[in-house]
Amino acid sequence: MTSIRSPQQLGGTLRTARKQLGLTQPQLALAAGVGVRFIVDLEAGKPTLRLENVLRVIDALGGKVQLSGLPSSASDDQREDDGRGA
Repeated sequence: MTSIRSPQQLGGTLRTARKQLGLTQPQLALAAGVGVRFIVDLEAGKPTLRLENVLRVIDALGGKVQLSGLPSSASDDQREDDGRGA
């Protein structure tokens, strides 16, 4: 798992993943349903990009976002309770 602490780190990590998959920026843009300029800005570490589109790119690369060190949300607690039948 990769720890990301800045937009620049995220951009670099996604660029590396794209290249390892043998994709060009236009190919990734098409797969994620975003523009090529968005991919360029994302890989450059632009800090003001739409989260929805960032998540689409991560998904197109086969990745997923996981948060650690945060308290669980109420919806997570309810799902756990539902499984216990209580």
